[in-house]
Amino acid sequence: MKTKYFYILILGFLSVFSTGCEDRLNIEKHGNKGSQEDFYKTDEDALQALASLYTSWAANYYNWFYTKNLLADDVWAGGGSRGDNPQMEQLNEYTFDTDHSMIQGIYSGTYGIIYKSNLIIDLLEPDTDVKKRAVAEAKFYRAWSHFELVTLFGTAPVVDHLLTPGEYRLGNSTPEELWEIVESDLNDAINSNSLPSKSSVNDNVTGIRVTKEVAQAMLGKAYLFQGKYSEAATMLDRVVDSGKYELYTGDYDQLLHAVADGSPESMLEVQKRNDSEQAWNQYTMTFIMQGWRTDKLNITGSASALIASGTYGFMNPKKGLYDAFMEMEGANGYRFNSTLRTAEQMETAGISLQTGANLVGHEGYFMWKNRALQADNVYDASYFQVLQYINLRVMRYAEVLLMAAEAHVQSGNNGKALGYINQIRTRAQLPNLTSVTLEDVKKEKRLELCLESVRFQDLVRWGDAETVLANQGMEIPSYSATGVEILFKNSTYGFKSKHKLLPIPLKEIELNPNMDQHADW
Repeated sequence: MKTKYFYILILGFLSVFSTGCEDRLNIEKHGNKGSQEDFYKTDEDALQALASLYTSWAANYYNWFYTKNLLADDVWAGGGSRGDNPQMEQLNEYTFDTDHSMIQGIYSGTYGIIYKSNLIIDLLEPDTDVKKRAVAEAKFYRAWSHFELVTLFGTAPVVDHLLTPGEYRLGNSTPEELWEIVESDLNDAINSNSLPSKSSVNDNVTGIRVTKEVAQAMLGKAYLFQGKYSEAATMLDRVVDSGKYELYTGDYDQLLHAVADGSPESMLEVQKRNDSEQAWNQYTMTFIMQGWRTDKLNITGSASALIASGTYGFMNPKKGLYDAFMEMEGANGYRFNSTLRTAEQMETAGISLQTGANLVGHEGYFMWKNRALQADNVYDASYFQVLQYINLRVMRYAEVLLMAAEAHVQSGNNGKALGYINQIRTRAQLPNLTSVTLEDVKKEKRLELCLESVRFQDLVRWGDAETVLANQGMEIPSYSATGVEILFKNSTYGFKSKHKLLPIPLKEIELNPNMDQHADW
């Protein structure tokens, strides 16, 4: 009954999370609801606290997803017109400064997750199985949060306990200190014997929460980012060898849709549910923003019964991504055509640009794998398309295989790396490689995981960002019936050395005299 109770709680709590519009819920307290000293006593308390932690993690998703994908080289910011969302344009074009609201949102939201984790870790006595598992999951999310802080901000403070008033203004930590808590917390969670494994690859109930293998995958990722390739290979092999996860075997172009929620490939994702009674409690701006700009499109024939209209046209694929797919797969590539479509292919499907219309931040290519489908909606709110029940993907098994391939290439074990990367290629209906290099892994990872929040941090850690992103934002294109033209030019643009770390938000610097800003910011 405890497990069932938690699932009811978690599905309810996770139904509320932030967007660009609903950043915080301020609810007035009525009556005496008790204090921390009265709570964190029972298994029910533990489950409620854990559900609250999951909710904070979910609330961070919007800023986390959009910031990281806009900083990479696969998409234009887009939107309805130039200036439709200046915050997104600034990220995409590298014109942002230290007061950027979405960067501030990631920073403060991540510490919100850490705070909820520390409440559980510090205040809960792990004297029952339920409480032990809650503490292990809290350590996972504290580690996940510090991972994001060290890879994005570099010297953000480590917060490994509930702070006393005298500790509120912590100074910078070192990357080494941040990595230490990531590794320590993940090892504690893994070795606690409190995180379950799925009963089989098709167990989509246990996977709603963190499993032992998810914690191992995250630790393997932490090792990989630090260049600890042997340790990363060993840890990621354990996930593969567990046999608890496998690549999704359905239609590839449904992989990021509701039909694949909780599939055998799902490692870590924010849970959603198809519950019409709770639809407006779980709405998300994630999909309305990245869906095509449908008020400028004609959607006819069978497409009109499938596509969810009323989306805003951000996150349009770049020609560079299209060219990378063409080079790897050719025009008829299975994964290619499940991921992107050209304007000509869209017209064949019954979708065309309206007469006289133009699409900003657009080169005539449309993201297909995340297209807005009516089948994904709790119900079809074409006036405000925010009621999808697609789980929000954070990590899937394909990323584990590609990280393992990279770790083995870097460790000199090309045979094992080859087996892993060829699993990805077989699913993509591509011929197997006979040898594998780091460059092969980089190319495969870009295509397999495009628009899935991993590429920016990869480009930085590989040392490729200054080259690949050097001209990002120099010219902003517009697409119309007459073709592609340059809509806008920036005088300042592109990734510079300082962008290897995002700035510590200006608000934090102003409020905390013990914090130092990164060089050149």
